[in-house]
Amino acid sequence: MAKEYLAAGKIVAMHGVRGEMRLKPWSDDASFLSGFKTVYLDEGGKAAKKVLSAKAHGNVTLLRLEGIESVEAAEQLRGRVLYIKKSDAALPAGSYFVEDILGLTAVDEANGEVIGTVSRIEAYPANDVWYINTGEKEYLIPNIPSVVKKIDFDEGKVYLFKMKGLFEDED
Repeated sequence: MAKEYLAAGKIVAMHGVRGEMRLKPWSDDASFLSGFKTVYLDEGGKAAKKVLSAKAHGNVTLLRLEGIESVEAAEQLRGRVLYIKKSDAALPAGSYFVEDILGLTAVDEANGEVIGTVSRIEAYPANDVWYINTGEKEYLIPNIPSVVKKIDFDEGKVYLFKMKGLFEDED
């Protein structure tokens, strides 16, 4: 079952003395979080906080939340993971949440043969790497268009081109 609330980033430091915080976002772009009116202090969405301001500042998001008006109050949230409501996010076409990919069945695009399950995704500068778990082995697959051919959320599958060298049992 897909999660309704997703981890958006972690508060890593304070910024100034009026309660502004530095949030290390877990997204492709630090400005992604500037469009949210509410964030949550828990993954169940029970502890909502109104966003007073959010703006990209290098690779972090500078964030002010309602009720956090001093460096001392902000310091209490250092290390805290903030969550967003998935339905509040407007993703560009062709974009997706990592959470939506995890657990998908990886299949060979050529013959539909099941390869395994996407068990983990790691972000690297060139591209993300998907870990495909077969139950016996784990393959590391680059998320590049020549390998990841199609993602079908309705079917719960990701179609891969079995490029030579990615799978040890290939010729």
